[in-house]
Amino acid sequence: MKKLIRITTVPISLEKLLENQLKFMSDYYEITAISADKERLSQFGEQQGVKTFEVALTRKITPLQDLKAVLKLYKYLKNEKPFIVHTHTPKAGIVGMLASYLAKVPNRLHTVAGMPLMEATGFKRKILNFVEKLTYRCATKVYPNSFGLQQIIIDEGFTTTNKLKVIANGSSNGIDTTYFNPKVYSESTNNNLKKSLGITKKDFVFIFVGRIVGDKGINELISAFTSLLNDNSNIKLLLVGPLETDLDPLKAQTIQQINNNPKIIPVGYQQDVRPYFAIADVLVFPSYREGFPNVVMQAGAMGLPSIVSDINGCNEIILEGKNGFIVPVKSTENLVNMMGFCCNDVNSMVKMSNFARNRMLEKYQREFVWNELLKEYQLF
Repeated sequence: MKKLIRITTVPISLEKLLENQLKFMSDYYEITAISADKERLSQFGEQQGVKTFEVALTRKITPLQDLKAVLKLYKYLKNEKPFIVHTHTPKAGIVGMLASYLAKVPNRLHTVAGMPLMEATGFKRKILNFVEKLTYRCATKVYPNSFGLQQIIIDEGFTTTNKLKVIANGSSNGIDTTYFNPKVYSESTNNNLKKSLGITKKDFVFIFVGRIVGDKGINELISAFTSLLNDNSNIKLLLVGPLETDLDPLKAQTIQQINNNPKIIPVGYQQDVRPYFAIADVLVFPSYREGFPNVVMQAGAMGLPSIVSDINGCNEIILEGKNGFIVPVKSTENLVNMMGFCCNDVNSMVKMSNFARNRMLEKYQREFVWNELLKEYQLF
């Protein structure tokens, strides 16, 4: 079997963004997963039945540590001689592609699933632009996971068009529509969870799933929701995800509202988000930047319409007025208007709910995405 190495910065990306994909590929290639955090990475390897190798990668700009990581990975690749190295996430991309290039790995692939640099300015933006270009230069093929992201890469002049390709209809991993299925949960199960969270039968429930940080649009979401409360008392907002305070903290008034407003229900990180989708009515996902957001696909598969910002990925999954609404980035006013429409027009929500799940079944089934990627590998 030919050797295939998959690299992400941290193991949670292997676990969530590429869930079960490596297990599928192990029928065709000898797989090694590379990431930081040896203990968690080893657990992932055991679960997926693949080999692992730990490299100390960070999500921040750490030049000395990154050079050590490149050297360690280079030595490993020279010894292993893989047929393909495929990287995901920005730091894994630059370290993995540079080490693979130096080690003369024949097929060096990088998937782009969002660009943190899009929100950066000044000197930091120049550094990130340089890193992005260097990553693509070292790669033999670059896979944006949405058509919008592909266009951004072309517009920014990061690489030549012949290096770029979108797999399937977008997404890095597709969506498991059997797992994300509202029929898994009974009405009594949903009612019990609602009761435990203080949600009544009269409440219309908005949900956000993801990291609770600024560039996910949380400041605007909280502002819009509190404004909407002036005219709609029977609404709740579920926040499902970890509050991160180091890289992109929220405004003080946003945190105060989350902590003190009884209509806002933060439940923290959840290993299984399906029970929370099952008791919600609409996903609100006002992110500033994405690649191809799993959360929006998960919500759709669970039969939820979505309100999303007008960014790549989001505006490919959502068809305006069919399975949700698209609003301008960072627009609190538009969020208020769309959220208000949703909680006041139940009939439209029912129609959108049915369309949302059908769209996931037709366009983004997980096995379809896996097989399209496998076909790509087999071209080499």
